Amino acid sequence: MKHITCIEDLRALHKRRVPKAFFDYADRGSYAEETLRANRDDLQEIKFRQRILVDVSKRDLSTTILGEPAALPLILAPVGLLGMQHGDGEIHACRAAQAAGIPFTQSTMSICSIEDIAASVEKPFWFQLYVMKDRGFIKALIERAIAARCSALVLTVDLQVIGQRHQDIKNGMTVPPEWSLSKLIDFATKPSWVSGVLRGKRRTFGNLMGHLKGSDDITALSSWINTQFDTTLNWKDVDWIRSIWPGKLILKGILDVEDAEIAAKSGAQALVVSNHGGRQLDGAPSSIEVLPEIVDTVGGQMEVMFDGGIRSGQDLMRALALGAKSCMIGRAYAYGLGAAGQAGVEKAISLIAKELETTMGLCGVNTIAEIDDRVIAV
Repeated sequence: MKHITCIEDLRALHKRRVPKAFFDYADRGSYAEETLRANRDDLQEIKFRQRILVDVSKRDLSTTILGEPAALPLILAPVGLLGMQHGDGEIHACRAAQAAGIPFTQSTMSICSIEDIAASVEKPFWFQLYVMKDRGFIKALIERAIAARCSALVLTVDLQVIGQRHQDIKNGMTVPPEWSLSKLIDFATKPSWVSGVLRGKRRTFGNLMGHLKGSDDITALSSWINTQFDTTLNWKDVDWIRSIWPGKLILKGILDVEDAEIAAKSGAQALVVSNHGGRQLDGAPSSIEVLPEIVDTVGGQMEVMFDGGIRSGQDLMRALALGAKSCMIGRAYAYGLGAAGQAGVEKAISLIAKELETTMGLCGVNTIAEIDDRVIAV
């Protein structure tokens, strides 16, 4: 993969190798995609102070995330349907993250199940939870994460109502795929993707199959999912989850300082400043725009993580400079997975790590702890 020099190269390869519906599912946002674009544009507006004649011979990217050592301040975010970007995608992504010394977060809406991943990797991973109306199922899902020794629970709090993603509707995006002539033609031009997915352990939502009445029927499962996102979800449900989950709890989807203040009192150890990658409330601010105020307000009480638009080590540095303790990437590694499986995810992580190391050197810092707003050009 010597010709791959940046995340955009992985995206281009992903686009060629994976059917359009699944590429667009990972790549696109909701409605007019204003927030999707703002996540990228606002990051790139932040400029660095170039510093010279500073000894940067001992640069070190290592840090801690929720008290655990990490090779760099990066986390693979929960991304649904990874197993439709590449066969057994969740397992490959988790292995890549663990090889790189950073956390991997499995999505509730993954193709491989919690148990599939736990049986295939050596170390604990994080699990992301969507709270659905069927609280009995959610309790059982948390208990399965406990049994699998998941080391943190990432509760996504911004999906009670689902933002419409126009491209998914236009593409007829379903899991597993519904067949049409255009899709058959698309699939026929991507034989390596087809063979990989067919060799995978599953081709539908692994955490849900076999654990719900009628869930072995794909139509019944899809109908159940569509009715399960819960508009009654509130802070009392966070208390309920904490009564079941004994480990570290992270609240993902905080975009408002008042919500951050409540989160700091919830018993969670961390929050993720996130607008769901521009896939939910279109017209919401970019994640980087609201990060500094949230850090100023609650950064002394809990770890503040960042998610939204990171495609490079420079972007990672920008978020760290504005107060994030660590950052999540979603699309950046999904592109790698679709491009080349585990090797592609490893490449995405290594590209970002190398870019971060270079940027630190040119800004005159040696450690992650040194990165603050002094590296930003005013």
